[in-house]
Amino acid sequence: MNTITDFTNDIQTIDSAHYMHPFTDHKGLAEKGARIITKADNVYIWDSEGHKIFDAMSGLWCVNVGYGRKELVDAAAKQMTELPYYNSFFQTATVPAVKLAEKIVQLAGDNYSHVFFSSSGSESNDTNIRMVRHYWATLGQPERKVIISRNNAYHGSTMAGASLGGMGGMHAQGGLPIPDIAHIEQPYHYGLAPTEDRDAFGMRAAGWLETKILEIGAEKVAAFIGEPVQGAGGVIIPPKTYWPEIQRICDKYGILLICDEVICGFGRVGKWFGSQLLGCKPDLMTFAKGVTSGYIPLGGVVVGKRVAKVLIELGGEFNHGYTYSGHPVACAVALANIDILEHEGLVDRVLNETGPYLAQQYAELAKHPLVGGAESIGLMAGFVLMKDKANHIAFDEDVGVGMICRGHCFANGLIMRAVGDRMIIAPPLCTTKAQIDEMMVLIHKCLNATLNDLEQRGLMHHVALKMNVA
Repeated sequence: MNTITDFTNDIQTIDSAHYMHPFTDHKGLAEKGARIITKADNVYIWDSEGHKIFDAMSGLWCVNVGYGRKELVDAAAKQMTELPYYNSFFQTATVPAVKLAEKIVQLAGDNYSHVFFSSSGSESNDTNIRMVRHYWATLGQPERKVIISRNNAYHGSTMAGASLGGMGGMHAQGGLPIPDIAHIEQPYHYGLAPTEDRDAFGMRAAGWLETKILEIGAEKVAAFIGEPVQGAGGVIIPPKTYWPEIQRICDKYGILLICDEVICGFGRVGKWFGSQLLGCKPDLMTFAKGVTSGYIPLGGVVVGKRVAKVLIELGGEFNHGYTYSGHPVACAVALANIDILEHEGLVDRVLNETGPYLAQQYAELAKHPLVGGAESIGLMAGFVLMKDKANHIAFDEDVGVGMICRGHCFANGLIMRAVGDRMIIAPPLCTTKAQIDEMMVLIHKCLNATLNDLEQRGLMHHVALKMNVA
């Protein structure tokens, strides 16, 4: 092994021979070779070739306090020395798990009293299904089993989580969704009704829930689940009228409301939880990712008083749990992570400083001939690549314009995720205004490279070509 390239090639060969990646065409990856990431600091990562890359996706929506935080490493090491593991079965508990549950309840607000821990968002949404159905069975209404979700939602990759989600590609594999899961359309204003008044559309989109409840029969519906802002679906930001109306409908029919806060939770939108900003009070909140800034796996469900009271006082034994529920090392890291978020004021900074600054800078992207529907909330944002945005003409799906743009992003030192034709970002919460400027320069550069590429391939509409490139 004489060169950096030799090292990269060797790791890629082993990777292809033995490592199965999530959501990957492995034949295609083997032909190309995986990008090998070797180190990280603050908002940057480096690959095995020595390239510095701005991580505008916080890993996978999770590295909220940034890379290289010694406080989190020290918290893990200290806990590993004292008690590296013990379970939460057999009427036992560990100090970090108990303290973290208390802290999360405090951050969630008066509507909540308990926390159930898992290791991921997927597991947490499996827990939600079990908990919701146990709740209704305990109240003598076992027929209330149906959980309503949305098209293009993402709630994990387990059988239950993928069923709750509304991703057609996932449903096509494995006989999904499982029984008693229903879906309604997503509140995607730009994609579904761009000429309609945004607030009116929000009310209409929320009304699809009531229509589905009446179609199924309210006596059979257990809950509605939704991400405050759809993340993996492309950063779909609902109109401000949407969530209050969803809450009203759930209250009207007495069904439980679940907010999947895996992405929005722990500061992403400028509040500890997205539902606190968007105007609803869910009975259950799914969390993961940002609770430890991704340094170690941890997830869970914040349980509202309405549900907890029934399960604890009337429900008897809840036959559900995981080996790693309340893992002491994960919980210790989460406590240290929350301490950083609090003492550095990162959540308030997103709300009052960096979030509004990103929104201001991101709005400028609307001047680019490729960019339609650019919008942000907190430190997450998205836009759609349009062939002719003046006439709302999209690229043909087989063009793969999102992946073309993603390729130019990587080539220019930027991680920006492609979701179909939508390009999305979610930089670490520690990102400064100067780093936002740096990121925006990279985004403009990558958009221009994408436009030039498309022009050379003859894929751009003539109307778009007459516009000025930002």
